[in-house]
Amino acid sequence: MLLRLALALCLGTSAAVADVSVTIHYLRQEVEQPPVLSNLDPIPEDLGLKGAELGLADNATTGRFMGQTWTLEVTEVPIGGDLAAAARAALATTDLIVLDAPADAALALADLPEAAGALIFNSAAPDDRLRGADCRANLLHTLPSNAMRTDALAQFLLNRRWDDLAMITGTHPDDIAFADSLRASLAKFGMRLTSEKTWAFDADMRRNASQEVPLFTQELKAHDVLLIADEIHDFGRYIAYNTWTPRPVAGSEGLVPVAWAQVVEQWGAAQLQSRFTDLAARPMQSRDYAAWAAVRAVGEAVTRTGAADTATLRAYLLGPDFELAGFKGRPLSFRDWNGQLRQPIPLVTQRAVVAQAPLEGFLHQVNELDTLGRDAPESDCTAFGN
Repeated sequence: MLLRLALALCLGTSAAVADVSVTIHYLRQEVEQPPVLSNLDPIPEDLGLKGAELGLADNATTGRFMGQTWTLEVTEVPIGGDLAAAARAALATTDLIVLDAPADAALALADLPEAAGALIFNSAAPDDRLRGADCRANLLHTLPSNAMRTDALAQFLLNRRWDDLAMITGTHPDDIAFADSLRASLAKFGMRLTSEKTWAFDADMRRNASQEVPLFTQELKAHDVLLIADEIHDFGRYIAYNTWTPRPVAGSEGLVPVAWAQVVEQWGAAQLQSRFTDLAARPMQSRDYAAWAAVRAVGEAVTRTGAADTATLRAYLLGPDFELAGFKGRPLSFRDWNGQLRQPIPLVTQRAVVAQAPLEGFLHQVNELDTLGRDAPESDCTAFGN
């Protein structure tokens, strides 16, 4: 008890010594993956889940000294399965859900009567509308939005004075959404697209890229950087070094804005990477990081408040005192106008971190992290009462 009290005093709270049991349910909706030209980057079957498991292990480490008991329940709903039924079963045991599901499924779950008092952490859907017109008061987001990622890239391009840009967009809905976000970010920071083209080929680029890509890109007007909107990672890998005009590529390929990547090593990240690799036998990816951040956010809130009810946790998470050490050099916190977790965005290549946004010089009157994504005056989210 003395050790628990000492740790509580270090954390600045006496309530934290109260015994508390917390159950988090990790709920995943499996989705059919679109066919792509290459299978070099298979999606791990445990993507996201291992991040949640690591977050729970981190919570349990502190919990042993704070009288906390942590449990992680897991439900994976197969393709075509009944997510609503699975959600109701999960909500019967806990009001804390980490959700790995597409945007429409996230909204359907958040709108269930049983979820009215729940805290649902979106760890997989980047759609801007979930943080905007379609936001829900019980839905928080630990995965960066598309707008956060594309704003990060736009800051880098503007910093380099690469103002003239061309873009190639795929036909998958995720590609189109990312391209829309890129256009909005370029307009926000005063840059422009000189030309755009849509990639709608089904030829085998593994053999034909050196012939097809130069012809395809020949019509693009003069540009400094070629943006690629290929979020399913189908054709983009074949664009670099095959363009008619030699230019760097960025977006979904080349220089990529991410929540996390294995090349992130500063600010203690190497230690997080190592622990994750020991657990999962693979590198941590963005959805792993988002699930880890969701579970850790709950852990931090429980430790600081000494409570486990969702009303108390939600108020603390969205309040000014919440901070999460996210191994990105700055404390992470939730935006109280749309439930999005503020966080720096690394800009990475396959082998290195090139920069991390927000970049120096991009200022904000409250928090520089709010230069990434929709700021409060720009937000059309009304569910949070702001």
